[in-house]
Amino acid sequence: MEIFYWICAFIIFYVFIGYGILISLLSRFKTRKPIADLSDEDLPEVTFLVAAYNEEDIIKEKILNTLNLDYPKNKLKIKVVTDGSNDNTNYIIQQFPQVELCFKPQRAGKIAAVNRVMPSVESPITVFSDANVMINQEGLKKMVRHFQSNMVAAVSGEKTVMSKEEDGASSSGEGFYWKYESFLKKKDAEWNTLVGSAGELFAIRSHLYEAIDTNTLIEDFVLTMKLSANGNKVAYEPSALAIESGSANMEEETKRKVRISAGGIQAVIVLFPLLNFFRFGKLTFQYISHRVLRWTLMPLALIGAFVSIIFLAGKGWLYDSLMAGELLFALLAFAGYRLRNGETKIKVLFIPYYFLYMHYCVVLGWIKYFRGKQQVTWEKSKRASLSVSQSV
Repeated sequence: MEIFYWICAFIIFYVFIGYGILISLLSRFKTRKPIADLSDEDLPEVTFLVAAYNEEDIIKEKILNTLNLDYPKNKLKIKVVTDGSNDNTNYIIQQFPQVELCFKPQRAGKIAAVNRVMPSVESPITVFSDANVMINQEGLKKMVRHFQSNMVAAVSGEKTVMSKEEDGASSSGEGFYWKYESFLKKKDAEWNTLVGSAGELFAIRSHLYEAIDTNTLIEDFVLTMKLSANGNKVAYEPSALAIESGSANMEEETKRKVRISAGGIQAVIVLFPLLNFFRFGKLTFQYISHRVLRWTLMPLALIGAFVSIIFLAGKGWLYDSLMAGELLFALLAFAGYRLRNGETKIKVLFIPYYFLYMHYCVVLGWIKYFRGKQQVTWEKSKRASLSVSQSV
């Protein structure tokens, strides 16, 4: 039982603390050349592609935000694909002659819509962005400059979750999570390559785009991991901000987390060859440490650690102290659960709850995926009513 406990404890420590320390140390020994900004004359043509479904509440703000980006207008083409939308989204888009509307009445999911439109893209760079996120003015230029290196196939921006001074667990917990996640992304990219990319904001060399299976749940992650597997580098630009509000409440956040978790276990299966250390070396190390363990062993390790410590209590001060620490963590998580949809300035209260909640969603994601219940045409999660335009 002691061996089992320490294996579980090691997995928990390594995934959320140990790997962060290790990748930070490794990145310190990596020589990095500064990336020069490009003049307007040297900037490449870019297609800014937004996939939207029934986004009448936010699409105008998104278009205005994109038009306001600090990028030469003659080098920026905006496409919005709205397959299946049956609200006023298309009408709003048509009010902007600078924007090309790509619409098909049938809804087959985001990746099917993107696959359909990509063959019409003529620019060397394509930028993907979600309809509900706003980009800071200089963000696009900061991303594109990375393509001066021929090794770079894609560039990811930084997801930023806004929250109010007093907020609930959905925005606060997601915000804390993404701050640490952004730190790991930065270190991963500095040492070798980014491990996947979030779909809120990323750019690729258009000719490297390969149509992804339309049943893929987290297509942005799979797409960029395949680019890395082919020997390319996926860069990270922390000053290119994809700003969005948190989920409206924890029930809405659960929809999103479960879908991502289902997509995570699907990605582990689809990208199984990437587990080969002998072929992919550094990438495999990063992929397992940063993603695979989270999507597979972490929930089991948490359950194992909480259960096994009960049998070890009374076998010395160390185990008694560890049990007391786990009980305190559980009590704080319960307090966060009770306050989850309330608003407080003491946001640190939500960290234990959100930590356990994330892994609960991983288990729900497993169940939903293996039962075949997670569809690519998912129900959108409602976001908090918090305008992000003023922060861009």
